[in-house]
Amino acid sequence: MISYLRIDNLSKSFGDLVLFKDICFHLDQGQKIGLIAKNGTGKSTLLNIISGKDSPSSGTISFHKDISIGFLEQDPQLNPNLTVIEQSLASDNPIVKIIKDYEAALTSNSEKDIQRSMELMDLNKAWDYENKVKQILSKLKLNNLDQKVSSLSGGQQKRLALANVLINNPDLLILDEPTNHLDIEMIEWLEEYLADTASTLLLVTHDRYFLDDVCNGIIEIDRQGLYHYKGSYEYYIEKRDERIANDLTNIDKARNLMVKELEWIRRMPKARGTKSKYRIEAFDELKKKASEKITDDKAVIRTNMARLGSKIIELESISKAYQDKVLIQNFSYIFSRGEKLGIVGNNGSGKSTFLNILTGNVIPDSGTVSLGETLVIGYFRQEGMQFDQQMRVIDAVTNIAEFITLADGSKISASGLLTLFLFPPEKQYSYIYKLSGGEKRRLFLVTILMNNPNFLILDEPTNDLDIPTLQVLEDYLVRFGGCVIVVSHDRFFLDKIVQHIFAFDGNGVIKDFPGNYTEYRIRKQLLALAPTEKKVQKSESKLSSSSNSKKAGYKEKRAFEVLGNEIKKLEVDKKEIEFQLSQTIIDHQMLSDLSLKHAAIVAELDKKTDEWLHLDELLN
Repeated sequence: MISYLRIDNLSKSFGDLVLFKDICFHLDQGQKIGLIAKNGTGKSTLLNIISGKDSPSSGTISFHKDISIGFLEQDPQLNPNLTVIEQSLASDNPIVKIIKDYEAALTSNSEKDIQRSMELMDLNKAWDYENKVKQILSKLKLNNLDQKVSSLSGGQQKRLALANVLINNPDLLILDEPTNHLDIEMIEWLEEYLADTASTLLLVTHDRYFLDDVCNGIIEIDRQGLYHYKGSYEYYIEKRDERIANDLTNIDKARNLMVKELEWIRRMPKARGTKSKYRIEAFDELKKKASEKITDDKAVIRTNMARLGSKIIELESISKAYQDKVLIQNFSYIFSRGEKLGIVGNNGSGKSTFLNILTGNVIPDSGTVSLGETLVIGYFRQEGMQFDQQMRVIDAVTNIAEFITLADGSKISASGLLTLFLFPPEKQYSYIYKLSGGEKRRLFLVTILMNNPNFLILDEPTNDLDIPTLQVLEDYLVRFGGCVIVVSHDRFFLDKIVQHIFAFDGNGVIKDFPGNYTEYRIRKQLLALAPTEKKVQKSESKLSSSSNSKKAGYKEKRAFEVLGNEIKKLEVDKKEIEFQLSQTIIDHQMLSDLSLKHAAIVAELDKKTDEWLHLDELLN
């Protein structure tokens, strides 16, 4: 197996802060590896070092000779003066130069140059390359090829940078959070693309389904070291838990042994022989091991939210449009206590407008929004994150409240809540400007929860959050007694939290689907087949009505009874699967299988109910 990348004894520190120390790993041709770590522990720094954007404190990095490398960084730098298509073709790739010459020949309208360029295009199969460029741009919803880079949003620029990397088809792909700023449709396309590509892959992502579907291995930075895992995300979780349990056992053993060794050192005579010196050195290593701390990332928190009355939010025939673009049309809905709602839809389909209407930041063109008197909304959104950068982390929280009341009536301090959300005490007295982007988003979440909301609105909460934080947040939301609305492209997060889905189709229509995201997707696929099925059912109905014009007899009565029993059994099976789906499920495949079974039972139930109603009409 050819080794594309080799890292030996790599270390990186900033003053007293050590991100990682003496880490080693290699990446072989064809491997697709996901890099996982808590925010602020060096994921992006490691990728920047590998790509040459940063330098290590010590250690070596080597690449296989003559391989091409593509790097998507978190904050890509593009040329603002180029158009989308020009930026996409801004490459040293020789085929790109041929395409540029062809485009220039067309502009000059020189038949001789056009003919020569076309021959070169044919010879180098450059037509296929050009089609690939436009196809990738289209999949990432960058359809205006003549638009200037300077006029693109931040998310569009990140997608264009991703397109540039994919277009060049490098031997080694290094991607830092490629799914940020992508909607679910784009993520699922990118999953398929990366799973099928021959490129070797090293990526940072917090999307757990993406890790499962794309990667065949995981590496984790933890406590300044690097750990390797082969297989899926679920396998990683299992083995990581085993490793931590084993480490905790070893630390306990070291602490017990240290007590005995410490007693020996205190009794040891002053004259020290060689064996004594060796034993003292061993004691120092033992003391270092016994002093290790492993934090529990599975902390559980249940706050005592503000009391929620019977009336929460009632929407009556609301509509909203901007010029000719209709985002919401004649939509009504009454929120009920404890419901957890997911919102999906393409960018620009009206999701953020809907949330802003709920919070009073946008007034609908028509219709009414009525809020309950006891409603306390906590709204997490990217643009709402504003901090005094010179403030300490702890002060940002204590300025809201010193304590928060938990569900059992006990109180927890601001410092305690920060600790539960993975800010250890030493981090709490750091200045906010020193935090990573993900740590700032985590702090923003804590400040929202300190207000004890009973209605949480989370707009893309998973962006830049590490997996341990997502697990804490998921556990909190599962136990949260109030209402939750989540807009997210993280399918794992949606599957674990929500009970039904609002799907925005972009034409003002909002459809309500029961179940989590995976069930919604399956139902959507089934609905796409519905028009054909309805035609078949209609023709069958005509045949049935003509053939059953006679009075129903014993055969029909027996069929009626059998169908009734079958419907009851299907209802029991349906409830059983719904109960399983409501449990904490980590296994992506199990969740998908259960959702498929649920959809099949619902379809069978609908069919048998229709037959039962038809027979009921004949018999009565």
